[in-house]
Amino acid sequence: MRRRKATYKKRTRIGTAGKPDFHLLIIVSFLTLFGWIMVYSSSVIVAFSQDRNSWYYFYRQFIWIILGLIAGYFLYRFDYHKLPKVAPILITASILMLIVVLFAGVEIGGAKRWIDLPLFDPQPSEFTKLALIIYLASWLSRKTKAIKYKNPLRNYLVVEMLPFLLILSIILVLILIEPDLGTTALIGIVALGMYYMAGEGFIHNIGFFAIMLTSTLIGLLAAFLESYRINRIKTYLTVLKTGTPEDRLGSGYQLSQMLTAIGAGGILGEGFGQSRQKFNYLGETAFSDTIFAVIAEELGLLGASAIVACFLYISLRGLKIAQNAPDKLGALLASGITLWISFQAFLNIAANVGLIPLTGIALPFISYGGSSMIVLLASLGLLLNISKYANLD
Repeated sequence: MRRRKATYKKRTRIGTAGKPDFHLLIIVSFLTLFGWIMVYSSSVIVAFSQDRNSWYYFYRQFIWIILGLIAGYFLYRFDYHKLPKVAPILITASILMLIVVLFAGVEIGGAKRWIDLPLFDPQPSEFTKLALIIYLASWLSRKTKAIKYKNPLRNYLVVEMLPFLLILSIILVLILIEPDLGTTALIGIVALGMYYMAGEGFIHNIGFFAIMLTSTLIGLLAAFLESYRINRIKTYLTVLKTGTPEDRLGSGYQLSQMLTAIGAGGILGEGFGQSRQKFNYLGETAFSDTIFAVIAEELGLLGASAIVACFLYISLRGLKIAQNAPDKLGALLASGITLWISFQAFLNIAANVGLIPLTGIALPFISYGGSSMIVLLASLGLLLNISKYANLD
């Protein structure tokens, strides 16, 4: 074990890097290009109804992709071992942005999630995902160097649990009151996953399960505090019992249209560009939150299954990078990014097919969105950066 740690240290300092994971790069490139095309296919009618050029959202998505590629290349070339130095700045900036959006954000559908700027409306919660992963990985990878108390339980509470809960609670509360329960749950699960993987021992495991249980109860309570969330849960439970949502012209309208799109696709689909549900039935979410339903309608079960397979492959490659990372920092960064992308894809796809209540979560690399696309591609660059130092053969 000592020899292995010395090897990691040597590789890190010398900076001898191999080739990045081209398999991962190819799959994500395919999803991004495919999503770009599907955004155009799904947004034409919306752009027309808004008196805009039919290529409007297609061009804007192209800009987000280019900016994301620039950010991704920067993080690919950046020495990720220097991230702990900038992690406090990143998380502080994210918290400040989350506060600003509550007071000066753009309100859409009763939620304040975007900051109105001349050229771009950033969504702070998207940038917070990556910032928190970097911060937690930086802190969790070196927390063992903290002063130890003789009492193991006191040491765990003061050095490990309380600092983790403090920073996580601040971020989750700020996002929850936007309100955005879906993103809150996503970030909470990713953070808990990183926290579990970073520690070991009986006390750590007990503490983790206590935090997870408490978080689950708080999440359920938050879900029942808003009437629209209660309606989503009722619609979901009705679908589980009967196969069709109740009040198909009211609270169950969106899910009804999504299931109609998926059912119409069958095995082979209606053909590219032939979706009927994207014509205002799915509204402006046809190229964002519900784009997977449009994919299933146009490309059928086979096409939708291929997209699911791509995300499963990303999960496997990401976990392999984490497992073979040269140090704990790289392993936690890779684990956090992989868990984030995988679970976000699961939430979106599961909501689109009626397995879970609607969440409003975008499909990674495919859905339309500036902040989401930029941060996701930046995270890919960081993951490829770590893969250079991992033995993936």
